[in-house]
Amino acid sequence: SLLLQLRDTYSKSGIACLTGEEIGDFIQNLDLIESEDRAADPCWQVKWHLGKLIKKMMARSYEENISAVNAERALTLSHTEGQPPRSPGNRIAAHLTGNSNRKNSLSPRIDSSPRRGNGQKISNWESSRKGHSCLYNVELRNGELVIPQTGFYYIYSQTYFRFRENENEDSDLLAQIRNPKQLVQYVYKVTNYPEPILLMKSARTSCWSKKAEYGLYSIYQGGVFQLKREDRIFVSVSNGDIVDMDKEASFFGAFMI
Repeated sequence: SLLLQLRDTYSKSGIACLTGEEIGDFIQNLDLIESEDRAADPCWQVKWHLGKLIKKMMARSYEENISAVNAERALTLSHTEGQPPRSPGNRIAAHLTGNSNRKNSLSPRIDSSPRRGNGQKISNWESSRKGHSCLYNVELRNGELVIPQTGFYYIYSQTYFRFRENENEDSDLLAQIRNPKQLVQYVYKVTNYPEPILLMKSARTSCWSKKAEYGLYSIYQGGVFQLKREDRIFVSVSNGDIVDMDKEASFFGAFMI
């Protein structure tokens, strides 16, 4: 103990000579004044102040040790489910890119009859680490990222809308596309509730000129959300027939912070 260390260190020093007794016994009995004469003794006053200073130093050292132990314990408990602090080997992150190879880029494969939520869920994300895509300790299931650990996550997504003039297109379809359209991107999370919970949405109303060869617009959004283990997140869009799933333009991802 600190008391024993002080006794061993100063037993042969001037403190022991000054007090004339074992330093440990002196400090422990510091407040036991036997008589008023002893309290008035100048030598006793010097020894009393010295003892108070030593006790104060001991108390401060004890508090610092306790604070360090508590901080270490809090850091350990802060990692949910008893998992160790994240390192490059157990990071939680995903970046999914569009996959225009599976189908024409102007007609990406999107659920035609989504089970839940607004818009059409994008399900054909590229996740096989081709190009820019990657998955670290996250599972992709039917277009949904499955959260492996409770915590705070930054979620982001970008959708690239593009209409290209084509003389073979049906005139009614062209007129419909050229009319003001509400381009919307939704980001949902799926929990134990029967319906998904909308986390983010971003929109713009656009009308492309008849003289323009292309009509282009990108929607990007991102934010920090608390997610629980086994929650799932996905992206839905309006007007899926004009979404371009080019890997640099349409993407979706999340990482734990």
